Amino acid sequence: MDNALLALAGAVVAVTGTLLAPILSQRVLGRVQTEQFERQQRVAEAQWAREQRLAEVEKRRACYVTANSGYRRYRIELMNYLWLVHKGEVTEQGRTDLEEARHAMHAAFAEAQMIATDEVLTELDSMTQRLAVAYGRTMRLDEGRPTPAGSFEEIHAELARMGDQWTAMRTAMRGDLGVGADPAAAGLPALDG
Repeated sequence: MDNALLALAGAVVAVTGTLLAPILSQRVLGRVQTEQFERQQRVAEAQWAREQRLAEVEKRRACYVTANSGYRRYRIELMNYLWLVHKGEVTEQGRTDLEEARHAMHAAFAEAQMIATDEVLTELDSMTQRLAVAYGRTMRLDEGRPTPAGSFEEIHAELARMGDQWTAMRTAMRGDLGVGADPAAAGLPALDG
């Protein structure tokens, strides 16, 4: 009888093992698939985050190019107009060119206010204020009502001195984009992987 019980116990264990094997293997397979899905999810999220960071950098780069170009054009047109005022040769075309450049600069500044970092925005705001003062002085000079420190020479010197501030503005933009610096130090993703 002992052999019969042993055989019966062996058969029960074998049948139980046979019945439980598919359930256990399915649970293990399910766990492996869940882990694999979670890993793929993390990789996809990391890739999405990287693409978002790159898109943000590209958006800021385009904004900075527009701002730099707009501010430069406005300063040049303001200097051209100042020369026309000085020579007494102001034309309607000169006024139109100045106003178009001024409006383009204001549009670029408005876009930058929504996109630029605080450091860059501080530089742009300061440059905007200096250009506005120079514009006001130039217009008053054109009207024959110069302000104190509003002679041709003083306005021209002020516009020329803006070069140093221009360098600071450009440096802030480049630093924000990671140009000329370690991209990781600027918080930018590495481009090699």
